[in-house]
Amino acid sequence: MPRSAGRKAPRRPRDGGTARRQHPPAVVLPLPPALAGIDLASRLLYRDALMLIIDKPAGLPVHAGPGGGPHLELLFPSLCFGLPRPPQLAHRLDRDTSGCLVLGRHRRALVRLNRLFAAGLVEKVYWAITEGEPAAAAGVIDAPLQKLVRGSGWRMVVDPAGRPAVSAYRRLAAGDGVSLIEVRPRTGRTHQVRVHLQSLGCPVIGDPVYGSSPALSVAMPAMMLHARAVTVPLYENRPPVAAVAPVPAAMDALLTRHKLADGLAAGEPG
Repeated sequence: MPRSAGRKAPRRPRDGGTARRQHPPAVVLPLPPALAGIDLASRLLYRDALMLIIDKPAGLPVHAGPGGGPHLELLFPSLCFGLPRPPQLAHRLDRDTSGCLVLGRHRRALVRLNRLFAAGLVEKVYWAITEGEPAAAAGVIDAPLQKLVRGSGWRMVVDPAGRPAVSAYRRLAAGDGVSLIEVRPRTGRTHQVRVHLQSLGCPVIGDPVYGSSPALSVAMPAMMLHARAVTVPLYENRPPVAAVAPVPAAMDALLTRHKLADGLAAGEPG
């Protein structure tokens, strides 16, 4: 049967084979020097089909900011473990905070995790080394927080008109002018633990925004705030998933220097 007028016959490959669409090879960009020595797989605390929990290093933002620069998400392709796409953040930790960070391995997992975090069903435990000692050994801080923008910067402040923010705390050890404090936030506001501890008169040592006196913060390699543990009720018919991040070397050294290391054993999350 003659071909329709104006219609060209498909072009056959010269070698007589079947024509295939050629895809350009994947371009693997080199990591920034700040990330080259970080092996996230070795910092894995928990892994299953839905979720990963990693021990985030201090001093590194979890995602790209307006100024660019290295960030943790650039390393997520190393955590695919057979899946076609890297995991994604289920929540956030501040750049200078170390410890437990939860990732969802795919879209359905993220939906479930986001729902749990939004409902306040994920229990988070932070350890902080602070300047000074709280007046009460334990208590609840109920102090709403508001974002205050000034010039090119911003910070969170306690403001009765702000969003509700509640944290439970207990002093694990104290002496030599510093304290080891455990904080369990019941809400998830930006910088909540840092601002609430400052409101107690016990700012986190090394905090660049809400921090302690220069004499205590000098030569601090990191802010002394650590996401020590997280408990995620991910499955209806199973016990909650619990993970504990080891105390970073800088925090361990400061606890030892101020003779607070006994708090490590006394304050294990439970």
